[in-house]
Amino acid sequence: MGYEVVEIPVEDPELIDGSVVKQALHDNGLKPTVCGVFGPTKDFTSDDVSLHENCFRYIEQSFELCALLGVDFLAGPMYSAVGKARMVSEEQRKIEWELAVTNLGTVCEMANSFGQSIALEPLNRFESDLINTAEDVMRLVRDINHKNAKVILDGFHMTIEEKSIRKAINLVGDKLIHVQVSENHRGIPGTGLTPWNDFKLGLGDINYKGAMVIESFTPEVKELAGAVCIWKNLANSQDEFASEGLKFLKKAFNS
Repeated sequence: MGYEVVEIPVEDPELIDGSVVKQALHDNGLKPTVCGVFGPTKDFTSDDVSLHENCFRYIEQSFELCALLGVDFLAGPMYSAVGKARMVSEEQRKIEWELAVTNLGTVCEMANSFGQSIALEPLNRFESDLINTAEDVMRLVRDINHKNAKVILDGFHMTIEEKSIRKAINLVGDKLIHVQVSENHRGIPGTGLTPWNDFKLGLGDINYKGAMVIESFTPEVKELAGAVCIWKNLANSQDEFASEGLKFLKKAFNS
């Protein structure tokens, strides 16, 4: 198809044979990135510290996989459990914010021991009540105050939460180390309402050199589909999603 990079989503590291994945990447001339999956059993903002410990163990295993595959960062919304979206008091919000900051500071030290960084991802308001925008994630990065705390931006979430894609990218600036895209309806890039030229201009403004990957979902993968509310197919096949999406992105960003 012409891809250079493929993203490995890690729900359970113990189900992934890193050596097999590494060989497949080599055989196909592909570079990897790794994105974490943070469900309700992995929540740094919970008052149940056992969920923090689950998250630390999971992240350490994910760093080990990154190291094996030659990836220098772990991406994802690791500050809280995905789907934790509630109206809570300012006092409770402050408690959870401080938990996220403290725990992610520990994660950054773990990352440092592996020679890696973390890329924190804002999510839309229906998937998180903590970090929704570029402004939110930059406040989190500043509070963590660690050189290994970086940012990933996802175009799907941005089309819901941001007033300007270009301004959001500029706000993150050199902290941006990874980009995920799909359409505003999570379908094939180029088939929806995303302001792709603003995306191109924003990335150009900051001289972005990292990867851009398409994050797609299918109802056939039930665990992930349920988490992100994908109830129907968004393309005739995942191969069509990938090939048509890449064709559009190359035209949009290389013209």
